[in-house]
Amino acid sequence: MSIELLAETAQAMVAEGKGIIAIDESNATIKKRFDGVGIECTEENRRAYRELLLTTPKLSDHISGAILFDETLRQSTRDGVPFTRVMADNGIIPGIKVDKGAHPLAGFPGELVTEGLDGLRARLEEYYKLGARFAKWRAVINIDDDAPSGTCIEANNHALARYAALCQEQGLVPMVEPEVIMDGSHDIDTCYEVTEVVLRSLFGSLYEHNVVLEGTILKASMVVPGTTSGDTASIEDVALATLQCLKSTVPATLPGIVFLSGGQSDEDATAHLDAMNRMGPKPWPLSFSYGRAMQSAALKLWSQDIANNVADAQKTVYARARDNGLAAMGQWNKAG
Repeated sequence: MSIELLAETAQAMVAEGKGIIAIDESNATIKKRFDGVGIECTEENRRAYRELLLTTPKLSDHISGAILFDETLRQSTRDGVPFTRVMADNGIIPGIKVDKGAHPLAGFPGELVTEGLDGLRARLEEYYKLGARFAKWRAVINIDDDAPSGTCIEANNHALARYAALCQEQGLVPMVEPEVIMDGSHDIDTCYEVTEVVLRSLFGSLYEHNVVLEGTILKASMVVPGTTSGDTASIEDVALATLQCLKSTVPATLPGIVFLSGGQSDEDATAHLDAMNRMGPKPWPLSFSYGRAMQSAALKLWSQDIANNVADAQKTVYARARDNGLAAMGQWNKAG
């Protein structure tokens, strides 16, 4: 492990005006997305769709890296050029999702713990050889009357820390993602309290496992009210609550924070990021690692004619990347 190289990669991931595109959906998840727009979920269609995204002209103007699924990391363009080479040639850092998904936490109904540590060292070694330079692991934290429990938080953050240490051992920057889920009837204050507890626990676990923060990226959820709460929070409310929560929990030595969209609308995800970046100086860059908020419009357009709509869909991808890149600098203008 070279701390210098890890830090250099981490800093490049959150370079000014740039963020991460998350195209790491599992085959089951991408099938749901394809089913929703009437596309058959074949390996070739998945490959063609990921090629559309990764070969978008000038994508690297606003995208520093892309999180891939195992299948995608091994795939190539229609002309036989490995995706990782296409990315490297265009200044986009290849990343890889390495967790095996969230599963029921025994003894705690309704709560989840992410699995995938078994055999991870060998998988990370292979991913590095295939060209990956960072990885992602997602924990799922639900809010309910009796959740999250301390056990759930501790189990997930312990796994995140072990994953992060293994990544750095193999020369990969770990992206740690403890997602506090939007679904639920909780208000924004409850989301704040849970997020604060989760993040304090996370950084305690990272410290205990000797994870080098200078070579680590946090993928954070925003502090928002639950989707069924009836609670309305303005763009500024969410931005202020999220920023205050992060300032009270995240060490300044971290190279940067990227946000997940977490089911927000495309515009809200961009507006919240922009508002936070307009709120004065911060210890770390705030950027994005969006999946659906980067892709949904392009996927819908491409699905209408997958043979002929590639260029138009790519224009949509670029437009979303540009908007979020501007938001990462606090320079987004909703009016365009």
